[in-house]
Amino acid sequence: MSLPEQERYHHPLADRYASREMQRLFSPLHRYGTWRRLWLALAETQRELGLPVPEEAIEEMRAGLDDLDLERAAEYERRFRHDVMAHVHLFGDVAPAARGVIHMGATSAFVGDNTDLILHREALELLRARIVRTIEALAHFARRHRDLPTLGYTHFQPAQPTTVGKRATLWIQDLVLDLEEFEFRLRTLRLRGVRGTTGTQASFLELFEGDHARVEALDEGVCRRMGFDERYGVSGQTYPRKVDQAVLQTLAGVAASLSKFGNDLRLLAHLREVEEPFEEEQIGSSAMPYKRNPMRAERICALTRHVIVLAQDPAHTAATQWLERTLDDSANRRLSVPDAFLALDGALVLAENVAAGLTVHPAVIRRNLEEHLPFMGMETLLMQATAAGGDRQELHERIRRHALAAAGKMKEGLPSDLLDRVAADDAFGLDRGELEALLDPARFTGRAPEQVDAFLAEWVEPVVARLVAEAGAVVAPPEVRV
Repeated sequence: MSLPEQERYHHPLADRYASREMQRLFSPLHRYGTWRRLWLALAETQRELGLPVPEEAIEEMRAGLDDLDLERAAEYERRFRHDVMAHVHLFGDVAPAARGVIHMGATSAFVGDNTDLILHREALELLRARIVRTIEALAHFARRHRDLPTLGYTHFQPAQPTTVGKRATLWIQDLVLDLEEFEFRLRTLRLRGVRGTTGTQASFLELFEGDHARVEALDEGVCRRMGFDERYGVSGQTYPRKVDQAVLQTLAGVAASLSKFGNDLRLLAHLREVEEPFEEEQIGSSAMPYKRNPMRAERICALTRHVIVLAQDPAHTAATQWLERTLDDSANRRLSVPDAFLALDGALVLAENVAAGLTVHPAVIRRNLEEHLPFMGMETLLMQATAAGGDRQELHERIRRHALAAAGKMKEGLPSDLLDRVAADDAFGLDRGELEALLDPARFTGRAPEQVDAFLAEWVEPVVARLVAEAGAVVAPPEVRV
C-alpha cells in the first residue's frame, strides 16, 4: 500500500530549487519517452538493413511514442522485477505489431545508457543557456558601474581601489571559462550506440548472420537517428563511467564560480555596498525585523557546495567498475547525476535573478573608500617624493610608522590622522591641502574602466552573441521559487 502524499519524502530540488525545464528533462515521462525513441530508431535501422521488422510495427511504434501509462508500467515492474522489460511490454501494448521486435538484440544498457547520454546533452545545453543569461546580466551591471571607484580587498583587508564594474568582470570571467569547458564537454559527448551485453556486438552479429558491415551500419544509423555524429570507440556493457566523472566535474566548475560570486555578495552585503534583490514583503528574520539577510546568495552557496561534493561520486564509480561492468553504479548514478544537474540549475536560476537585480549604494562605497583612501595614497606619495630626490627607503619607513599610528587610532574608534601626520613631516614637504589633492579616487583605479570595456567587447559579447544566435541560449527568464 502506498503512503499518503503527506507522509512521503519530497525532494527539495524538485519542490523548492530546480526549474520546471530541468525537472522535465529528468522526469519519468521524458526518460521513458526517450527509451521508446531509441527502440524506434533501432527497429527502423534494423528494417533498413534487412531484418524482418514489419512496416506496421514501425508505424505503431511512431504513433505510440508518447502513449505512456506509468501506473501500468509500475504494475509490470512489480511482476517482472525489471524496469526495462516492464517498458518493453508496455510499449508492446500500444504497438502490438511491434511486440516481437522491440528491443531485438539489445541489452538494458542500450536504452538506459544511451538515454542518460541524451539527457546529459539536453541538460548541459539548458545549463549553458542559463550561464549565458547570467553573464549577460552581470555584463550589464559591469558596464553600468565601470568607473565607480570602490575599495579593493586582498585577504578581506583594505587594498588598492578598483571599480565596482571591474570587480564584476572577475565573476564574469569565471563563467566565461566555464562556458569554454561546457563547449568542450558538449562537443566531445558521444552516444554509447548499439553494442550488446558486453560491448562485443555479438547478438547483432548473430542477427545479421556474421555481416560485420551491417552491424557497423546499424550502430551508426541508430546514433545518427538520435542526433549524434559520434560514438565512443569501444565499450563494455556501459559507456565509460569516466564520462559521468567528466560531466559532473564540468558542473562542479560552474558551481565553484557561482559560489565565489555568492560569497563575494555576502561580504559586500555585510559592508552594505552592494545588495541582492529584496522584495517588498520579504522578511529577513522571524526575530529581528530589521534584518536584510543575503538569502539568495547564501542559497547559491549552499546548492553549489552540494554540486561540488556530488562530483566525487562518479569519480569513485568510475574507479570501481569491474571488468565489463558491475551494478554498484546504478543506485548511485540515479541519485548523484540528476541531483547535480538539478542543484546547479537551481543555483543558476538564483544567480541570474540576483545579477539582474543587484542594488549598489554609492554613498556607502564612497564612505568606506574615503576612510581608507589616505592609506592608499601613500604609495603615490612615496613615488612622488622619491622622484623629487628623497631617499626611498627612509621615506618608506616614515610612511610605515605614520600609517601604523593612524591605524591604531582608528582601532580605538577615533578618526584617522594620517594626513595630518604626513603634513607635519618635513621630509615630504606637503601641506594638508596638497595631500588631499592626491586622493582623488579615480587616480587609484588604474585602467579598471578601460579593462571593463575591453573585456566585455573582446571576451564576452562575441561569445554571448554566438550562443544566442545558435538558439542554444534561449530559455525563459528564471522563476525564483520558495
